Amino acid sequence: MSKKVTKIVKIQFPAGGAKPGPALAGAGIQMPKFCTAFNDQTKDRHGETVPVVITVYEDKSFDFVLKTAPAAEMILKECNIKKGSATAGKTSVGTLSKEGLKKIAEYKMPDLNAYDVESAMKIIAGTARNMGITVEE
Repeated sequence: MSKKVTKIVKIQFPAGGAKPGPALAGAGIQMPKFCTAFNDQTKDRHGETVPVVITVYEDKSFDFVLKTAPAAEMILKECNIKKGSATAGKTSVGTLSKEGLKKIAEYKMPDLNAYDVESAMKIIAGTARNMGITVEE
């Protein structure tokens, strides 16, 4: 018999840095148990923001799935800049190389709605352009 799902929660934590708080309180799970499991699974992804999808069941048990780091964060890191442009269409704040674009697209593939790396690269390139970052062709 399968357990009944009561809610699905999507939140982000720094890798290895989940701690009990308001974001988890709303999920209705055993916070220390989740934090320990999350931090153990993400300790090797230091410096990344890790999105997580938590499925909460009736009996207060839970499962969670880790996602890849947000594309915008990876683009900023690859371009070595702090933030995107306030006027994306007019001002460029950096350039994303074709190699950097491919590296990010390959990493993000499991979480993107794309069939191949070329499609994934187009998605990441669109994100970069929306951030005011020039993409090398």
